[in-house]
Amino acid sequence: MADDHRHNGASAAPLPFLRFGPRPDRTTCTGWQEWQLTRGLFVPAPRLSRAEFDALSPRGRSVHNLHRTATHVNMRLLETPMSAAVVEVMRDRIDNNALRFGPGTRDGLMITGGGYQGKTETVCEACADFEDFWKNLCRQLNPAALPGTRDLFAPVAYCQTPVRSTPMALCEAILDFYHAPYGRNLRGMIRNVRASIRAHGTSVLLLDDITRLKMHREDDQDTLDLIRDLMSLDVTLVLIGVNIPRSGLLREGWFDPRTQQWVLPALKEGRSYNPDASTQTERRFDLIELAPFDTTTSVGTTAFVEHLAGIEDQLRLFDAEPGILTGGDMPEYLYRRTHGVVGLLRRLIEDACTRAIRTGLETITTDLLETINLGNVPDRDPGAGEIPDIDLTPESTKRPPKKRKRVRNTVFDDPGTPAAAEA
Repeated sequence: MADDHRHNGASAAPLPFLRFGPRPDRTTCTGWQEWQLTRGLFVPAPRLSRAEFDALSPRGRSVHNLHRTATHVNMRLLETPMSAAVVEVMRDRIDNNALRFGPGTRDGLMITGGGYQGKTETVCEACADFEDFWKNLCRQLNPAALPGTRDLFAPVAYCQTPVRSTPMALCEAILDFYHAPYGRNLRGMIRNVRASIRAHGTSVLLLDDITRLKMHREDDQDTLDLIRDLMSLDVTLVLIGVNIPRSGLLREGWFDPRTQQWVLPALKEGRSYNPDASTQTERRFDLIELAPFDTTTSVGTTAFVEHLAGIEDQLRLFDAEPGILTGGDMPEYLYRRTHGVVGLLRRLIEDACTRAIRTGLETITTDLLETINLGNVPDRDPGAGEIPDIDLTPESTKRPPKKRKRVRNTVFDDPGTPAAAEA
């Protein structure tokens, strides 16, 4: 009855797995540091047998079901071979820049990939780990503070690129992070941005959703110039965006005086009116791609199945037998539904677990997964490519394909298995 006492205790204290109030706003210094300090504190629901669950009071069962649901929507971020490669390059670059004494531009990073691929969370987790390390190294004190003061120490600053970007809008986003005054004009705002970064001892500046910059717009070109200007500070710039190579950030558009139009050159053959200017961004930033799982190789297939096993280990469904996600045809089905995109896979499993608890099914089946539509992707900007360009509808709603002879059964088949010819 210990669990029943825990779920039904007379204490008026709120349940520890519930959040009261808004989530931390990482676009502010206080919100970022709150998230950074509490991101690993969630305690999953205990693993109870059906008999132990049935022994609880009605309220205890309701609370435990709610705790199980919270566990599924707060599953820990699992490392993948792709994210590990990104983090390794990031930490090397951030550490090198933070230890550099000489003046000059600090090389930056661009993190690219498809929508829902987990770019933001991967980058934020890596930078949060760096912040832990850097603060401990500095004994929690801001080395940039003036003598006799203890200015707020913010080794990492996180900002989102405004949807309609201008140099002033970007300055406002950065100054909002520090709760700093704007200034009377653009020149004053840039001065305040520089002063805030220095005063808070910021080593890493994250700019998310950078592909909201449309390089055929003059304001956006000026914004990119401002971003490059910030690299002269003692800070590592990390730009996060969807499909950056096709966005124009690596080869800027230019104004053609003959046609009075902005031209966005092709990636391979484009030229700027100033040939050297078109490569400034490319030379100052290293581009790293966070790709989805690729099951065309045995290594990629193994990594995908191991990722499913990591998710499976966090499930709290009563009838979740070993192999619920990794056995039979389930890996193949999950890959077809999500195309190996980590965020879509996570959301599909979360929704399935919630529905399995609510309906009493207490397991995950393909029939259950077929009732879940991933097409409604909230809080994403279609114009910036933040919605995955793949078919997210359940397979049962698709038209059956025309029958044809197949060479291989599926990407998960043993290459040595003879092909099953179908008329």
